Amino acid sequence: MSKDVQKKLQFYIDGRWVDPVEGRTGNVINPATEEVIAQVALGSAKDVDLAAQAARRAFDGFSQTTREERLALLGRIVAVYQKRFDELAETIAREMGAPMWLSKAAQAATGLGHLGATIEVLKSYEFEKMHGKTLIRREAVGVCGLITPWNWPINQIMCKVAPALAAGCTMILKPTEVAPLNAILVAEILHEAGVPAGVFNLVNGDGPTVGQAISTHPEVDMVSFTGSTRAGIEIARAAAPTVKRVTQELGGKSPNIILDDVDLNAAIGGGMMACVLNSGQSCNSPTRMLVPRKLHDQAVAIAKATAESLKVGDPFAADTRLGPVVSEVQWNKIQGLIQKGIEEGATLVTGGPGRPDGLAKGYFVRPTVFANVRNDMTIAREEIFGPVLSILPYDTEEEAIAIANDTSYGLAGYVSSGSLERARNVARRIRAGQIALNGAPPDFSAPFGGYKTSGNGREWGIFGFEEFLETKAVIGWEA
Repeated sequence: MSKDVQKKLQFYIDGRWVDPVEGRTGNVINPATEEVIAQVALGSAKDVDLAAQAARRAFDGFSQTTREERLALLGRIVAVYQKRFDELAETIAREMGAPMWLSKAAQAATGLGHLGATIEVLKSYEFEKMHGKTLIRREAVGVCGLITPWNWPINQIMCKVAPALAAGCTMILKPTEVAPLNAILVAEILHEAGVPAGVFNLVNGDGPTVGQAISTHPEVDMVSFTGSTRAGIEIARAAAPTVKRVTQELGGKSPNIILDDVDLNAAIGGGMMACVLNSGQSCNSPTRMLVPRKLHDQAVAIAKATAESLKVGDPFAADTRLGPVVSEVQWNKIQGLIQKGIEEGATLVTGGPGRPDGLAKGYFVRPTVFANVRNDMTIAREEIFGPVLSILPYDTEEEAIAIANDTSYGLAGYVSSGSLERARNVARRIRAGQIALNGAPPDFSAPFGGYKTSGNGREWGIFGFEEFLETKAVIGWEA
């Protein structure tokens, strides 16, 4: 193994970097080069127990801090985060493959976005209010287990850590073992900002070991999980005997309804770009594009031209639009689903199996467009998590809505129309947690989360903040 490989073989527990109880390690792979860039310690249930006990000891004191104290703490975190922003962006680009432009503009930037949104919520939140003669009080839920994925790592860490801190909770973070280096930087940032010992704890490891230990630990009051629906189900099962609160942001197969009165070039081109952003590794990606049958061929031509204009390659190259997908496991899964689309009779318009031309190594995927897709095909049902767009023709607006809702998922949806009122009416009928109209950008103050097998609970803004609060009624507060 190269001497340049980083060794990150400790966990952050009770305000200190400590050796793991057991000596297991895992490799972190740069998906653009397939080379090992770091080794991290992989935790055990014993490490989780140490972190849970530290978080429990810290809870009584931290939960009683004032709004002003927690606002000051979040402000210090923002300042240290900004100081290390470029390091965060570069780390994310190396360990999960996001191009540097995306890593700076979105991946690392979302952390600051969630910190800022949380600060605004905390400034004016009513923790106590009267209901007749009864006081209704909102209090920190307790010790929280935070389990986060690799696709938007800092985004998912900070949209949990920031509101948990703001609410007065203490926590254990288990980041993805695939791309854990950015989480180690987060721990360093929180330490430098003066987060009290035991309030934030980091234990690296895999889901079946560390994730399971967090989900079952009796000192953990809540689990907030982002990841696959399959893993979310296992976490809910594991948490059930201790009656934990469980919030989940899971998979998606989001519809993008293109109505017949749109600017077709803008709607199709924008929809294609949104689908392949982050190499298609977004749970809310608009992967099912529904277009009027009479416009199908025009839409296909626009999507094809857009896909073929994208430069795939080195995340650190200035002209790269798409980097690799995160791992060999993901690459193989995507290749299998592309092949399935061909076998089931969808029209392969561009892209397809294999790496893009000129790329002999790295987990790079061709930006791929399928046309004439039916909603019963595998590529329209399963979450591909790669840069693969399925274009589905429809005949009527009612049929488009029915197709959009014919899925086990319900995380997000998209509607494009020349009439905002028409787009609003369609949005009201889509069974999903967040709908974007006419390419609207993200709103960090709006709730994010899903219906059906896309999860429960909400993240972001006041809605995400309240997931970390319990409700207490004090009857007889006034005589």
